[in-house]
Order: sequence, then C-alpha cells, then structure tokens
Amino acid sequence: MTTADAVSVIAGLGNPGPRYEGNRHNIGFLVADELAARIGGKFKSHKSGADALEGRLGGARSVLVKPRSFMNLSGGPVAGAVKFFKTAPESLIVIHDELDLPYGTIRLKQGGGENGHNGLRSISKSLGTRDYLRVRFGVGRPPGRMDPADYVLKDFSTVERKELAYFVDQCADAVESLVTKGLEAAQNEFH
Repeated sequence: MTTADAVSVIAGLGNPGPRYEGNRHNIGFLVADELAARIGGKFKSHKSGADALEGRLGGARSVLVKPRSFMNLSGGPVAGAVKFFKTAPESLIVIHDELDLPYGTIRLKQGGGENGHNGLRSISKSLGTRDYLRVRFGVGRPPGRMDPADYVLKDFSTVERKELAYFVDQCADAVESLVTKGLEAAQNEFH
C-alpha cells in the first residue's frame, strides 16, 4: 500500500440523502468528508456508483469513495471502485459504524466477520472475500430493548454530538496512519 504506484481505496459507508446525514450509520460518510477536506478536494460522481475523490493522504495515493446506494447495497459501488482503480481487496479500507464498541472507540482490523452489518455483508459478497481492512467506529449498543437497526438510523444524541467532531478527526487520523504506516503500526498507535 505504501509503494509509489499503489493506490488505496477508502470507502466510507452510510446512506445517501439529507434524511440520514446525522445518523450513527453514516459515520463512514462523516470520516470520508473529513479526509476529503484534508485532501482539499470535492467528491464527484464516478461510474462505479459511488462519489469519488482522488488525492494524496500523507503522501500516499488514495481514492475516497462514498457509495450512492443505500448501506445494504454498498458492495456493488465499493467493488466497482476497487476494480476500476486496480486495488487488491486486501488494500481496501472500509470505515463503518460498530455496535459492539463503546461510543468513540476506534479499532482497526483486517478481515473477519460482518457482525450483522449489512453494508459489510454486501461488500464481502461483492468482492468474494472478507479479507479487507476495516476501520470500526464505536457507536455503542442501543438502550433497553431498542432494535439495533432502528438505533443506527437515529441521529447521534446531543451529548454524543459534543464530542463527535473530535472522534471523527481521530478516526480520520487512524485512516491516514493505516494508509501510510500499515495495519500493525496503526493499531499500535490507535488501540
């Protein structure tokens, strides 16, 4: 990933449209937007079915993508971008919400299961592998008996929003570290 001609595809997951902007499920979009600001560019429609932005993160060639499909259908646009930019699935970085981590916790890993996350399930199916990098942003468990699907489609709470910009910035730092230093060094820095 750190060679001069290698390109990292970084996919932030979320649902399109203003109705979903502040949802917990859209944390991938929020982090991708922060990374786009760091690159200094704007997303443009791409034939893969995602909005894309090419640039450099920490000097490394990177393509940010935000699927224009709904979360459960993220696989087609993400796999399309991986194929178009000739990136190995192992070099794909997916940023997503994670119910099994406390709010604001960031964890990095390669491969593994989808933990019921339909966006990851769609990507794994479209790529034919689960062996891609994940940047997991903790959103915590739903309160009481609330359905997890309903919980992730709710906006961050007032208390959570007070720290959201800080955590989004930290998550963007973790993605940059992953791109420039590799998984093990990034894990040592952010775990």
